[in-house]
Amino acid sequence: MTIDHTAATAHALSLPATLTRPRVSRLTAQLAAAPTANYTTTCAPYTGEPLADLPVSTPADVEDVFARARRAQARWALVSLEERRRILLRFHDLVLERQDEGLDLMQAENGKTRRDAFLEITDIAITARYYARTAAALLAPKRRRGAIPVLTHTTELRHPKGVVTVISPWNYPLSMAAGDAIPALMAGNAVVQKPDTQTALTALWALELMREAGLPKDLWQMVIGRGSSIGDALMAGADYMMFTGSTASGRRIAAGAGERLIGASLELGGKNAMVVLEDADIDKAAAGAVAACFPSAGQLCVSIERLYVAEEIRDEFVAAFVERTRKLRLGAAYDFSVDVGSLTNSAQLETVTAHIADAVAKGATVLAGGHARPDLGPLFHEPTILTDVTPEMTLFAHETFGPVVSIYPYRDVEEAIAMANATPYGLNASVWSRNGARGRSVAARLHAGTVNVNDAFAAAWGSIDAPMGGMGDSGLGRRHGADGLLEYTEVQTVAHQRLQGFAPPRGVSYERWSRILTLALRALRRLGTH
Repeated sequence: MTIDHTAATAHALSLPATLTRPRVSRLTAQLAAAPTANYTTTCAPYTGEPLADLPVSTPADVEDVFARARRAQARWALVSLEERRRILLRFHDLVLERQDEGLDLMQAENGKTRRDAFLEITDIAITARYYARTAAALLAPKRRRGAIPVLTHTTELRHPKGVVTVISPWNYPLSMAAGDAIPALMAGNAVVQKPDTQTALTALWALELMREAGLPKDLWQMVIGRGSSIGDALMAGADYMMFTGSTASGRRIAAGAGERLIGASLELGGKNAMVVLEDADIDKAAAGAVAACFPSAGQLCVSIERLYVAEEIRDEFVAAFVERTRKLRLGAAYDFSVDVGSLTNSAQLETVTAHIADAVAKGATVLAGGHARPDLGPLFHEPTILTDVTPEMTLFAHETFGPVVSIYPYRDVEEAIAMANATPYGLNASVWSRNGARGRSVAARLHAGTVNVNDAFAAAWGSIDAPMGGMGDSGLGRRHGADGLLEYTEVQTVAHQRLQGFAPPRGVSYERWSRILTLALRALRRLGTH
């Protein structure tokens, strides 16, 4: 099977003009590292050519960063929500105005297509605007019912945690970096962030724009380095941990946070399922499957890797899905002409090829794709569809995190739900049906933090007023919505007791006081209040 691709190979592709050496140097200068730091070199996935030399931070550098962040946070906590809002809205405008810079950086560092990179631009603009406009109401003091009506004045207050550590991955370098820093900063915290080294320039671009928008310099700082080197320092200085990455790493971070008795929010792995009901619109479902499985070359936590299709429509759906997949344009281009880009690193290419080879050796059938494409660049792999996948195959239950999906037939909806839920993960899912009510009913029975009906993942992810996160081995906590802001705060109750307290008034015995309170409680019950 041959997949269409752009005529020019990635090997002949030059880096975009925005990525000049002075530009890259200006971005890397924002990293917190000693003047004598060691350097590490990143390479462009499209071509393998060197991209940037980055100074690596040491544990001592991280300790210094936290000390400066703590001083900056004490001042920031006194800044009005209105001023914080203005900074976020200026940042929103800068992201949109300077989006070409960000698009070039994301493509150069990650290897994704421009259309996938653009979704990150829109995501961060929406996130900044949402929290700029909702934070004041979410963080405002709330009156709560007091212990004794009228006499107890009770208020719920929200205070910033202090300094938040954000550890962000390489697959969505803007969304996962800035998207978590925005609510943390808006809530009054400082942020110390370790972006993945491979995509640090994109995170640093967001930091540059935020400082240009007016954010104080030491309030959001970035370091890079291996977790084995600076991970302990990042945990030791944090008042809260925000991590996006593998389930194995998430468990270690959760254990460390537990030892320190600090909070943590973790978005981890997934083996996401899509269920196509027998009444689905087949053309729309096939197009939806393409959008669900192959964005960012499948390197997306919420992308679909398992596809369950009703037996009645299986053949027709598979034919439509395979046809659409074969027409995808695979290649490298700093414009919107390509459908599927490159994988980001050699480890992901090795995982993808190993999972496919293992499945084929054990009897799986390749319906589309199945091969690496070194003719296009060192890390390209064809979008791949498999069937006849069985439990002894590695990719049956393990996350591939690449452009690979397996199709399974089912007899009835109960079987489909059981198969979709037969995983320790629970991040995202998708259901397709012409009947919206039926689709929502099935969705509610799937074990996943977000479920999309007649959409892959964008509907839930883009509904930023609603929480997003995983169940089971897919993580703890939620981003987006009120949860995504309030998790970065400490809640405090202030209760002011006026006139009469809980002890009996002078001259009234405890026995008589107990009878009075009993009558009062019964009266409140009858009145239906409190």
